[in-house]
Amino acid sequence: MNISPLRQEFILHFGEMGSRWGINRTVGQVYALLFLADDPLCADDIVAALGFSRSNVSMALKELQSWNLVRLRHRPDDRRDFFATPDDLWEIVRTLVAERRKREIDPTLTKLRELAMTQPAEGDLAARARIDELRAVIEQMTHFHDELNRLETERLVALLNMGARLNRMIEGAGRLIPFRKVKE
Repeated sequence: MNISPLRQEFILHFGEMGSRWGINRTVGQVYALLFLADDPLCADDIVAALGFSRSNVSMALKELQSWNLVRLRHRPDDRRDFFATPDDLWEIVRTLVAERRKREIDPTLTKLRELAMTQPAEGDLAARARIDELRAVIEQMTHFHDELNRLETERLVALLNMGARLNRMIEGAGRLIPFRKVKE
């Protein structure tokens, strides 16, 4: 399988970024190839395109399936499994956020809630206060995420666009009306 220079550069970059996101290079490159593919690909197609071993491709596909980032597809009269990414970019973004939350934020929040239930030693009152503050911020952010996640994609996009306009408006108002601190 011949990959164009544009696709090759994207695939290589995604592999590099994968390691920064907590996945290995192979997984990132397999995902990028599937993301750009015109049609679903089987493992043999991926091996041919990227030059990875069959076992590395299989492991990468299992990892991507565990993240719900690829979908299994079947073709009539073909016993092989084919894989594709969702067409809807917002579905991909929502899946990534949900999976990162499930794997990173939720366990941390669980631990912070457990710590909130323990009685701190006298010397740990300041540490406990910081832990409680962090827990409250994370709970607020997860609640905000839940609210955003309930929105239909069109409303979410409109909200994001409105947020950018609101930010520009606030910045503009700050230049027109100097902020004065109220004396207490």
